[in-house]
Amino acid sequence: MSAAPVAAQATDPYLWLEEIEGAKPLEQVKAWNAETEAVLTAMPGFAERQARAAKILQDPAQIAIPSAVIGDKVLNHWVDANHKRGLWRMASLDSYLAGKPEWRVLIDVDALGRAEGKSWVWHGADCLAPEYRRCLVALSPGGTDADVVREFDLQTGKFVDGGFVVPEGKSDVVWLNRDALLVARVEGEGTATRSGYPRIVKMWRRGTPWSAATTVLEGTESDISVGGSVIMDGERRRAFVRRGTGFFESQWSLLDSAGRAVRLPIPESVVFRDVLAGRAIVSLVDPLGSFLPGDLVAFELDRPSAAPTLVMRPSAKQSIEQVSASDKVLWVKLLDDVSGKLLALRPGAGGKWTASPLDLPANSTLSLGAVSGKGDMAFVAVEGMLTPTALLAVGADGSKRQVAALPAQFDASQLTVAQLFATSKDGTRVPYFIVRKKGSAGAAPALIHAYGGFRAAQTPTYLTGQPYRSGPLGLFFAEDGGAYVLANIRGGGEYGPAWHKAALREKRQASFDDLEAVARDLIARGIARKDSIAISGRSNGGVLTGAAITQHPDLYRAAIIGSPLFDMQRYSKLSAGASWIDEYGDPDKPADWAFMSRYSPYQNIRPGVRYPATFFYLSTKDDRVHPGHARKGAAKLKATGSTVYYHEFLEGGHSVGADRAEDAKRAALLWAFLKRELPGAR
Repeated sequence: MSAAPVAAQATDPYLWLEEIEGAKPLEQVKAWNAETEAVLTAMPGFAERQARAAKILQDPAQIAIPSAVIGDKVLNHWVDANHKRGLWRMASLDSYLAGKPEWRVLIDVDALGRAEGKSWVWHGADCLAPEYRRCLVALSPGGTDADVVREFDLQTGKFVDGGFVVPEGKSDVVWLNRDALLVARVEGEGTATRSGYPRIVKMWRRGTPWSAATTVLEGTESDISVGGSVIMDGERRRAFVRRGTGFFESQWSLLDSAGRAVRLPIPESVVFRDVLAGRAIVSLVDPLGSFLPGDLVAFELDRPSAAPTLVMRPSAKQSIEQVSASDKVLWVKLLDDVSGKLLALRPGAGGKWTASPLDLPANSTLSLGAVSGKGDMAFVAVEGMLTPTALLAVGADGSKRQVAALPAQFDASQLTVAQLFATSKDGTRVPYFIVRKKGSAGAAPALIHAYGGFRAAQTPTYLTGQPYRSGPLGLFFAEDGGAYVLANIRGGGEYGPAWHKAALREKRQASFDDLEAVARDLIARGIARKDSIAISGRSNGGVLTGAAITQHPDLYRAAIIGSPLFDMQRYSKLSAGASWIDEYGDPDKPADWAFMSRYSPYQNIRPGVRYPATFFYLSTKDDRVHPGHARKGAAKLKATGSTVYYHEFLEGGHSVGADRAEDAKRAALLWAFLKRELPGAR
């Protein structure tokens, strides 16, 4: 396994499948799709599950979560059965808080796509504070990461004739002021990083051609990306530019009155959170003087030489997951043994901060949403695996009101949820959540979903609403008598920077060991049948599930592998792969390939081994993780005689489904796959 990467590539018989839109690869994809659909759509119960999944995911009673609060208005992107690509709309904050929002539709994305002959997918909007009249609207053709950015007038409800337009690309675009933008875009040779992202930030003034835009910051080809941020600090606009020197490292600069980028004395490894009262708020990843990894720290923007101050220090069981500033309050959402807590922090004299915990339901998952600046109010979604989502408006004074609540979408009285802990090979305590039918006795089929990378924590949300976990698949599985498990393995952010670093680069085996530990713990407790365990992972979770089935083909019976990284020898040369070298390592360096080769799923598939049944799902339009990973993995596994199902949507990007109808179909296909392949699941 230590052979040079180039030699291995020369012998790869499935390299042709990397041609994304090639006629031969697409012909193969369509054949695989047809095989999968022919088998799984014929399974008894498929049509009923697809219809139910669509009803759940397109429920008109869903909560209209604010995408932003702009002054006295609320913005929302709404999707239902009649508006698959969504309505971008606006209501007054007062009517929204009263529970009776009076919506004004700004853009019907479906209608716009029909009128313009484009398969537009909504990518969001950035509205210019403090007037909030003009917005930059991002629309993606087919759901790719690349999008087109166009200027929109909220007052007229129309795109601005002769306004700003940034052509399709993986661009970074923000308002500098009403008549200027900060734009980072790829515009030809020499303007992209190795990862395919922009490496130059320019200031573009209204009424001038793009050729007249002036350079503000320039990175190098070896950087990951560059971009701009403009944050309101009270009444003051603070403009920043960022040079991403690594996936987890950035150099931050503040634009002075002359438009020059002045480097800030902030460590490159920090997570930049927000700005409040003249302070840049960051989370530390590495020690800094007396400060510890995970600490929330403030840097004075107007006094760069001033010593940073401590905002708060999480405990060993806690991790700071979200931070957002309103006018006078810093809102901090914590994980505490993977349960959510919310704090309101206020700056005081001498750099001291006071923290006020908000009284919210215990043992719940919290999601900090949009904040209202002037009112020092935050929207918080509260939910659990069996508890429907409720949206609360909370005040820094401790006040709270329920704005909306999702009605129950299934009978939770028949199910039970618990948090358990497994012990990994090195003694690490690994938490996981499990949902089963009440009164379950004896071992049953189990489905374990995990991720384990990029500091991304996996939190237990309502069982119906996670398309990236295949929508209501977990619900269907539990209702059928199976054990649905969400594992919090190392590599994520559940316990702060150390939890991520424990599975970084040469330590990645720890995440695979953690998944194995959860599976074996389920067997030891008599919860899971040892012959009927399925695993699920998407994106980075594809590396996880791929490594798991190649390392332990006898432990797992089936694997759901979505939008996966799979060929770690070539990942850095495919799509945005080069941007993740800090996470995995560089396969072109022999020292890195030495440890990567031990787990790279594609290289570790062996002839003569019967692997667990696999289901690959992905999108042709995924311009983040190359479709070639899944295609080649499927082909190589099929060549061993192992059972492989494959489904590639033509649109949808990295999130796979371009709309929720496609998400519903995927959930039903995966349900049928598990019913067909897991003993005891029928």
